[in-house]
Amino acid sequence: MKLTLKLHEQDNVALARSELRPGVLLAELDGAEVLDTVPRFHKIAARDIAAGEQVRKYNQVIGVALQPIRKGQHVHAHNCGVPAAELPRSAAPRVSQPQLATAAPQASFQGYRRASGKAGTRNYIGILTSVNCSATVAKQIEQHFAHSDFLQHYANVDGVVAFTHATGCGMGQGEGFAILNRVYKGYANHPNFAGVLMIGLGCEVMQLADFKQREGIAEGQQFRSLIIQSEGGTRKTVAAGIAIVEDMIRAANQLQREPIPASELVVGLQCGGSDALSGITANPSLGAAMDILVQQGGTAILSETPEIYGAEHLLLARAKTPEVGQALLDRLSWWLDYTRKNGVELNNNPSPGNKAGGLTTILEKSLGAQAKGGTSPLNAVYQYAEPVTERGLVIMDSPGYDPVSVTGQMASGANLVCFTTGRGSAYGSKPAPCLKLATNTPLYESMIEDMDFNCGGVFDGEMSVAECGRQIFDELLEIASGKRSKSELLQYGSHEFLPWQIGAVI
Repeated sequence: MKLTLKLHEQDNVALARSELRPGVLLAELDGAEVLDTVPRFHKIAARDIAAGEQVRKYNQVIGVALQPIRKGQHVHAHNCGVPAAELPRSAAPRVSQPQLATAAPQASFQGYRRASGKAGTRNYIGILTSVNCSATVAKQIEQHFAHSDFLQHYANVDGVVAFTHATGCGMGQGEGFAILNRVYKGYANHPNFAGVLMIGLGCEVMQLADFKQREGIAEGQQFRSLIIQSEGGTRKTVAAGIAIVEDMIRAANQLQREPIPASELVVGLQCGGSDALSGITANPSLGAAMDILVQQGGTAILSETPEIYGAEHLLLARAKTPEVGQALLDRLSWWLDYTRKNGVELNNNPSPGNKAGGLTTILEKSLGAQAKGGTSPLNAVYQYAEPVTERGLVIMDSPGYDPVSVTGQMASGANLVCFTTGRGSAYGSKPAPCLKLATNTPLYESMIEDMDFNCGGVFDGEMSVAECGRQIFDELLEIASGKRSKSELLQYGSHEFLPWQIGAVI
């Protein structure tokens, strides 16, 4: 078996399949001698690379050599980088329409059809908080049901979950206020909730009465609200909340799963704790699954905008219209300005774990990350937590911080989440269940209680990307139909609610 993997004949680096020690000869690289210790999944120079020369992987530029690199040397952050002035930028969007394969027979899942017409994959009762001051009340109501046997009598209800956060007051009514409002609206209308109770304090900036009026949300069986100051304090509000949630549970239990076309699935795409195999196994395989979903008429939401930077040309080439391409460029420009104002660079993005896993620059990370979106046309670009109305592949702007990004995707309408990881991210989401995809077999085997699916078979030669994508799609249908994901079994999901905080705190 070859000791290295070269992804394209034009690449000047290859990946080490396992740790390489100095003195080892690599027949596949014309007998090159390994000159440095190269950790597993890291890059090795496939030929001499001059200082300032482009370093290529996937037949794409991932950086430049910061010094001369000899054939057989380890290529990583010590000798490969991306000076900010040299980051490749696309001047204008290019538009083309890829030809997708003929759609397969319509797939379906067993889901909940809501009165709004939307399709749910879970049947939760949600408790939302307008402000941090109502977090304790919300959690006490949630814990009441966690520690009683009330839910045991209602098999069709997935649970009661409270989402608390650290804001809602002390904020100006600017961009941060608008973002929080969109998150509330999206969760209040989420198809995975049979009912929502929203709790406020009464004197906060985010007034519940104004929110309901602004968004046209009426009190009823599916939505109720309580104000702590109006109810007479903490204990009375907790008691009132418990009574409301009990009524919601009884009503939710009457709902039954029914066959729903896969076109009603809206999948949030995430990668976290990425490694060098993310862009080779799990992300392309997830992209293949999303191509199937798009052919079925479903929706895939790509996000984490800073992890598109440097690979945007691949998405711009697939933009449905020039306006869609320009919308993506506008969001990237916003991020450049945002990071500059805060004294950081987008190339700061690869984390210590990413680098330990073999990723060197933001370009390399982004090239792998965008592969989650598959090869379908890019149909729309949305602001954070903005309702997604277009089908097919879309982008929702967000930071690369997974809990913040997924919170926005679910507010935008995602009823499922797919999360790829190479290092082993401990993550799960509610109300949309999260399918965790391991990029490599050692990770899958070591964290098997956390990982739902092993994409390492692609690297091991056991399956193709297309075969892996088909299996992921089939697993998504099972999860959508009620099969519990690993993160659900581990009770992840409520603490991972994290709306994007931006703007002045006053």
